[in-house]
Amino acid sequence: MANKKTKPTKETVKAEKSDEVLTEVSLKKNKKAAKAEETKKVDQKKAKKTKKVEKVKRNRGKEVVSELKKVNWPSFKKACKQTGTVLAVVSVFMLAVLGIDSLVAWILSLITKI
Repeated sequence: MANKKTKPTKETVKAEKSDEVLTEVSLKKNKKAAKAEETKKVDQKKAKKTKKVEKVKRNRGKEVVSELKKVNWPSFKKACKQTGTVLAVVSVFMLAVLGIDSLVAWILSLITKI
């Protein structure tokens, strides 16, 4: 008689089921809470990034001025000399293109007379 299995009563079955339901509900709540915490962390990171971007936009004017102060500007004499060099090179190429164009036009006029 010691090996006799006792059947669980209705009350114990109900209690076990209610415990299972409670554990499932608590697990769901924990999962929701964890997701909420993750979304808060992501939102905080995004907020920090946008704040950094806004700060950069505000300081651009100061950054431009500071960079222009670092530029090594040429003297007036040197700037005039370089400008003259550029104009001379452009003039030489202009004359070369004009000469080639005149030559090609003369050759075409000879060909069209035939």
